[in-house]
Amino acid sequence: MTVNEQIPPILRPDKVQPVSLHSIASRFTLGSVGELGEVAVTGISMNTGDLRSGDLFVAMPGKKTHGALFIAKALELGAVAIVTDAAGLALAGDLPVPALTLENPRAHLGDLAAFVYGNVDGNMPRLFATTGTNGKTSTSYLLEGILRQVGEVTGLTSTAERHIAGEVIVSRLTTPESPEMQALIARMREKKVSSIAIEVSAQALSQLRVDGLHFDVAGFTNLSHDHLDDYADMQVYLEAKAALFKPQRASQGVICLDSSFGTSFSELSEIPFVTITSNSAVQADWRVTVTEETPSHTAFELAGPNGELIISSVPILGVHMAANAGLAIVMMIQVGFDWRLIAEKIASGIEAYLPGRTEHVSGDTGPNVYVDFGHSPDAFLNTLAAVRKVTKGKVIMVFGADGDRDASKRPAMASVAVDGSDILVITDHHPRFEDPAAIRAALLDSAKLARPTAEIYEVSPPEAAIRKAVSLAKPGDSILWAGPGHQDYRDIRGVRTPYSARAEARAALREHGWS
Repeated sequence: MTVNEQIPPILRPDKVQPVSLHSIASRFTLGSVGELGEVAVTGISMNTGDLRSGDLFVAMPGKKTHGALFIAKALELGAVAIVTDAAGLALAGDLPVPALTLENPRAHLGDLAAFVYGNVDGNMPRLFATTGTNGKTSTSYLLEGILRQVGEVTGLTSTAERHIAGEVIVSRLTTPESPEMQALIARMREKKVSSIAIEVSAQALSQLRVDGLHFDVAGFTNLSHDHLDDYADMQVYLEAKAALFKPQRASQGVICLDSSFGTSFSELSEIPFVTITSNSAVQADWRVTVTEETPSHTAFELAGPNGELIISSVPILGVHMAANAGLAIVMMIQVGFDWRLIAEKIASGIEAYLPGRTEHVSGDTGPNVYVDFGHSPDAFLNTLAAVRKVTKGKVIMVFGADGDRDASKRPAMASVAVDGSDILVITDHHPRFEDPAAIRAALLDSAKLARPTAEIYEVSPPEAAIRKAVSLAKPGDSILWAGPGHQDYRDIRGVRTPYSARAEARAALREHGWS
């Protein structure tokens, strides 16, 4: 099965009010070729793979080719009009449908899609955006859970899933391309969603995927070493994240100061913001204090600048998870939710399921096994610390590294992993087009360099690696399998091979006699 064959389809509203080409041309001051007549569109697409009859096809210049070369295919599929630039018009030749002319169409794609789908001011649910290296997904899920508990009809779009008023759909990308995002929000509006939690990656901001949206509030979790295959250095990466905290993107913000980049991020913000921390040595407007940590939950208190006090818990272990919950709560308070209502509704705990985030997949007997999506040094550090606090015996870690992704973080990943565990098992993750043996070798060398006397195993494939870890474990021990999390595939040479770390971990436990 190829990657494209397994990618879920784009979600659109069931009904769309047709939008005339005349109104689009007028709204965006576009030139035209051919008679616009009574032509109206019911959707917008930049990709013939997702194009539907009645769509406006946006033919844009790309890295390797121009979208105008796909106009004939778009017309076959039912496109009723084209938007393209001068170069695209030259490539297209004579067209049987009208075309609107727009230079640099990608820069306007989000606004075009918002207009086509009716996602305009005065017609939108509350929009919550969360960015940061780690914790975006967790914060979004916790935020959605709290919103539900206070009575909102919720939507969510994250790395793992899309939620629409209770409907759950597997995600395509962390943050979808702007036409997909706008179509998704239109579908949420159709289903009477009142608040939407949106995970926003740095790439989404750099690649204009959230253009056409204006968030009621934006939250920043942290920044740490990651994605330096996309960004020249940490400063460039920081600035890419900070683009969310501009007036054209969001009205206000909440910034977590737990990472060393929190203050630098604050200095780049161009919108009003409040701060939050779980670090007792840091000054902030809001403070999270963890009161209890167990394998099943983390209890905490959230104190505000004006005497606000919210006592609750998250159904997952880790101080960083309590910090994510605090960030979500303050984001809600910033847009007008009464903190007393929130405190009342979550007094018995936040009701949220976080797929693949330090997810406990073992039974009542034997070692505790956690599957986690973390794939950066900072994520390893936080999760290992959380697991250590609730483990009486040894901590065993299983992990691999992504192929064809930021290789500069691999030494730090291996160093943190070996320092934070008693036994380390290095295996494969998504090798993509890299040699998995070479990836493992680099990780192994870095781990040995960091701690030469450590107990380290190199085991491939990951099915064998988790079985090795379980064979080394005893009751009271914990196994953290970092990397795969919620994902149900491994990317091997461009093929999404069906695979579940959760299922493999449970099978390994059963094979060794544990429930």
